[in-house]
Amino acid sequence: MVKISGSRPGSGVSPVVRTTGAGAKTEPVSAPRQIVDTASVMGIPEAELTPKVRQAIMTLMAEVDDLRRQVEQARAKLKELEDIADQDAVLPLYNRRAFVRELSRVFSFVQRYSIPACLAYFDINNLKAINDRFGHAAGDGALHQVAQLLKASVRESDVVGRLGGDEFGVILVQVDEARGREKAASLAEVLVHNPLRWGGASIPLGAAYGVYPLALGQHQDPQAALAAADRAMYLHKQSLRAATKPGS
Repeated sequence: MVKISGSRPGSGVSPVVRTTGAGAKTEPVSAPRQIVDTASVMGIPEAELTPKVRQAIMTLMAEVDDLRRQVEQARAKLKELEDIADQDAVLPLYNRRAFVRELSRVFSFVQRYSIPACLAYFDINNLKAINDRFGHAAGDGALHQVAQLLKASVRESDVVGRLGGDEFGVILVQVDEARGREKAASLAEVLVHNPLRWGGASIPLGAAYGVYPLALGQHQDPQAALAAADRAMYLHKQSLRAATKPGS
């Protein structure tokens, strides 16, 4: 770093005088001092910059730049590894660990800012039958389509994740319990109206769901919230099965 500084040589008083009237005494007046510019590199005066010193400084600056690049590359790699650790092994969604972390974060927002939120828990219908009849590739295709439909049907502020197997979670932010149930029902309808096209066949999709409100004053336990939403989903699944039984 080159620095320009000014020095003012000479500290004596010039012979210039100022009179204040006839017979008055004269007063010495300081003359303007000459300013001499000097250059410095990293605080070292130009006069002391021998070739060896200059070369050492340039080498040090190159090493600093190289270290800065290495730090930036390490940060980018760390971010990439964090993204990989958060993503499901098969689907472009949060995995269960990352989803639970986001659920805990939303719990904190609910308590701090008194905003409503809901957790919706989905279980895909008949995935085993799809695997058995059309193969596991078709089952994976069904999971991918469900993931895409869920992500496309919620807001950017909402969170979608795969909880395992054929189970998905959706965190609906700034949504109370009534609106959460409406949204979960509409998401299930989206799946029904978008069957999987596979090998010339149209494979119907659907899901049972449960909704659990993340209310102000609740104990912040993401696992307990997931368990409660899972129980609500199971009750809905039982009602769907009862509705499809002959004679019902």
